[in-house]
Amino acid sequence: MFADPKKRLGLLLVLPALIFIVVCFLLPVLALLVDAFRVGDGMQWGVDRFIAFFSQEFNRTIFWRTLRIAVLVTLASIILGYPAAQAVARVSPKWRGLVVGMMILPLMVSPIARTYAWIVLLGRNGALNAALVNMGFTDEPLRLLFSEFAVFVGLLQLLLPLMLMSLAGALENLPRDVEPAAATLGANPWQVFCKVTLPLTQEGLVVGGTLVFTGCVTAYVTPALLGGTKVLMLETLLYQKVSVESDFGAANVIAVILVCMTLLVNAGLKRISSSRSSV
Repeated sequence: MFADPKKRLGLLLVLPALIFIVVCFLLPVLALLVDAFRVGDGMQWGVDRFIAFFSQEFNRTIFWRTLRIAVLVTLASIILGYPAAQAVARVSPKWRGLVVGMMILPLMVSPIARTYAWIVLLGRNGALNAALVNMGFTDEPLRLLFSEFAVFVGLLQLLLPLMLMSLAGALENLPRDVEPAAATLGANPWQVFCKVTLPLTQEGLVVGGTLVFTGCVTAYVTPALLGGTKVLMLETLLYQKVSVESDFGAANVIAVILVCMTLLVNAGLKRISSSRSSV
């Protein structure tokens, strides 16, 4: 089949990784899909379990909350990530290693520890409430914990480095003369960003957006600790279905929904990227 020895060697080198992906990823996902679309205990297939899941208002509320928070965190990470990534890309080579190390340092800290830090900051006796009371914005401490705001802040702090790393890598590959050339031709800073910087770094945006959105919809520790039972998300609901109710059918449905959400967002970002490239 492969007469060329180099091709046979390449296939042999790729084969272990391919086997690992098939056994550890594709087969479990396939089993998940098969069970989620199965009707009853037989070999009939349908979407009855999905209809039953979305027919409950409680589940629909959790679905839309998860989607809303994930989209908001992704948009906020883009807005905050681009200026920070541009600053990182413009740092002199002498200090770039230090800056990149500081950028990835949060990823070396356990998400549990980082989430517990937000519990201390957002509690009724925490630093944020103390600052709001001392500055006169409120007469008594606010309930910041166990709210969508707390989950949003925790996920943003948790996943922003992923967006920052993706955008910084894309901006470092951006030719140094394109932005000054656009400014020389009369473009203002906003036009330079929209017409030059954004189209040339959209691959990093697609990768970062997919990572952040996927991290939001699949995160469990941060929503569980900062949202509690008052702000359930799909991942915490999945955990309850498995550990509390032992409802593995509903858990499979939620898992398939999470996978489909991630694939749709990635496809949408790629489509937007390709449409901008063709303009």
